[in-house]
Amino acid sequence: MGAPLFLMRVLCIGDIFAKPGRRALRSILPALRSEMAIDVVIANGENAAGGRGLTIDTRDEILDAGVDIITSGNHIWEQREFMPFLDDEAPVLRPLNYPPGAPGRGVWVHEGVAVINLMGRVFMGIDVDDPFRAVDAALERLDGQIVIVDFHAEATSEKVAMGWYLDGRVSAVVGTHTHVPTADQRVLPGGTAFVADLGMTGPRNSVIGMKTEQVLNKFLTALPGRFSPEESGPKVFNSVLIDIDDSTHKARTIERVDRVIE
Repeated sequence: MGAPLFLMRVLCIGDIFAKPGRRALRSILPALRSEMAIDVVIANGENAAGGRGLTIDTRDEILDAGVDIITSGNHIWEQREFMPFLDDEAPVLRPLNYPPGAPGRGVWVHEGVAVINLMGRVFMGIDVDDPFRAVDAALERLDGQIVIVDFHAEATSEKVAMGWYLDGRVSAVVGTHTHVPTADQRVLPGGTAFVADLGMTGPRNSVIGMKTEQVLNKFLTALPGRFSPEESGPKVFNSVLIDIDDSTHKARTIERVDRVIE
């Protein structure tokens, strides 16, 4: 008889968008965490404060709901008063591949699970360092941990490339940023779980979180305008659950966990 199999269950939650996303998180996550015996919860929180950035209050609300580690992306700098708090002891990440001198950190270890936050360069309009070489350097400093990568990127091709690049070297690569969940979840041949985009936790009847009529007006007129989060209607909760062998650090399964609440 072989040794017993011990699995680490990790839930990765798509971009939490504004107040509707925070409400959906509070409504769904506590029961889900208990029901599915989840060990670690990772959520992207870069849109938690009004759709742009993170504040101390929204950070604490997300952590109080049961999230263990908050990742982010290009919008983490939108609430400038929060920038100094990226260096405090709270488990909040910004993309690792920002140039040296940027506040915060891009790696966090929680209960034997290391989370690496990266940002893509294709169609992002931001001059960040190479995410492929950045993750190589980070992995050289990590030893003996399960490793989950949140790759915050626009282009599906760049996300898929990162999945193949890290296959067999990390436990999972999950994409964020587009707010649209993808159905390509699978375990790659080397044992790395992959999904191109987790999706969004926020208002369902919207254009990736914003009021539909405002976004349509922009497309129809090409005139500048301000977008605001959609506050009404049903809310969606997009995530994936990954089972990881605690001895080999290889992913065994990845499945979508999506919910809608009125």
